[in-house]
Amino acid sequence: MGGIPHDHYEPKSKATKAINSRLPIIGLLYDTLMIPTPKNLNWMWIWGIVLTFCLAMQIVTGVVLVMHYTPHVDLAFASIEHIMRDVNGGHMIRYFHMNGASLFFIAVYAHMFRGLYYGSYKAPREITWIIGMLIYLLMMATGFLGYVLPWGQMSFHGTAVITGLFGAIPFIGEALQTWLLGAGAVGQPALNRFFSLHYLLPFLIAGLVIVHIWAFHTTGNNNPTGVEVRRGSKAEAAKDTVPFWPYFVVKDLFALGLIMTVFMAIVGFMPNYLGHPDNYIEANALVTPAHIVPEWYYLPFYAILRAFTSEVWVVQIASFVTGGIIDAKFFGVLAMFGAIAVMALAPWLDTSSVRSGRYRPMFKWWFGILVADFIFLMWLGARPAEEPYASFSLIGATYWFAYFLVILPLLGVLEKPSTPPATIEDDFNAKHGAAGAADAAHPAE
Repeated sequence: MGGIPHDHYEPKSKATKAINSRLPIIGLLYDTLMIPTPKNLNWMWIWGIVLTFCLAMQIVTGVVLVMHYTPHVDLAFASIEHIMRDVNGGHMIRYFHMNGASLFFIAVYAHMFRGLYYGSYKAPREITWIIGMLIYLLMMATGFLGYVLPWGQMSFHGTAVITGLFGAIPFIGEALQTWLLGAGAVGQPALNRFFSLHYLLPFLIAGLVIVHIWAFHTTGNNNPTGVEVRRGSKAEAAKDTVPFWPYFVVKDLFALGLIMTVFMAIVGFMPNYLGHPDNYIEANALVTPAHIVPEWYYLPFYAILRAFTSEVWVVQIASFVTGGIIDAKFFGVLAMFGAIAVMALAPWLDTSSVRSGRYRPMFKWWFGILVADFIFLMWLGARPAEEPYASFSLIGATYWFAYFLVILPLLGVLEKPSTPPATIEDDFNAKHGAAGAADAAHPAE
């Protein structure tokens, strides 16, 4: 691995030398575990191991569920009931899978907002950030594809609404929607397609996760100060870092244990809290639920989608300029995907010379409003599409885009940040004093 200078794996025995010369897997694992890690990482850096655990849990529980699931419109709902009632431990496996998706998204949102606050997207980590955003998009797709599989009322009609968005695309929308569904409406072809893709995409996510980890192991971890590890020599790098094993592995496992304690309590005592009761009613194309909502982790972007109605002036201007090609429905689709795209463009929209938000006083306020705005949009996404929620959604969507497209670029020009510490070692010593500095300086003792 390139990047921070450190000792690489050297096989000792004949067996390990023979294996390492043909397949250097032991050296790769060693370099991964012993990678020098900034010693001032705080608790917001624990979400990586939570995400890795969630991915493994979702794949394992998903493989078990597939053994008992029947992807047929007449049998899918009954097969879910069979899993819940007849399969040994089936109800727990399903509840782990259902609530595991929620934990996955809680962790990824904490991971993303931590990256946005501490500037983890800035050079030289732009590609790492883009890979992370691709993983997020695949997570959203996988979650949506899996939501249809129980073939309940909310699954069926929610799928009809979301796939109907593709029909809003000018010229090719209708053909694209038919291609996605395999028919003119949600039915057996759509269930076959969604089941197949839901099973495939997690393994694609796992591949991207490996690339993501490889990317930041090459560039090195960001840290709360945003100051880079000194790379002049191993001695200098050692002053700013400690090995990932055992220090951060133990810290991450401790945090994972606490999070899993809460997770197990939810699975054991309130497993359906984040679900919708209509999904325990078998799908009926002739009966539409009174209020169709997606899963909670899609709600902020669902609110943005619904915010841009035909009464909004920017939609009217876009429709007039394009001769009606961009109508309110298509504009909403563009806004929903655009809300994710502007996050991906953060490395180029942030013009500040200081990486970490810790040293940017104005940025802290605007970022705090962004987090509150995201939670507000999440709440609005679960409200009916009526006033005053529609106007509030428009305000929330406006701020989301304004933050990335206007506020973030301007802050780099207008803001006067404070001076970050010269080195990671200085920041660590300021927080932990001489005793902590001495312990970190002699990690092997």
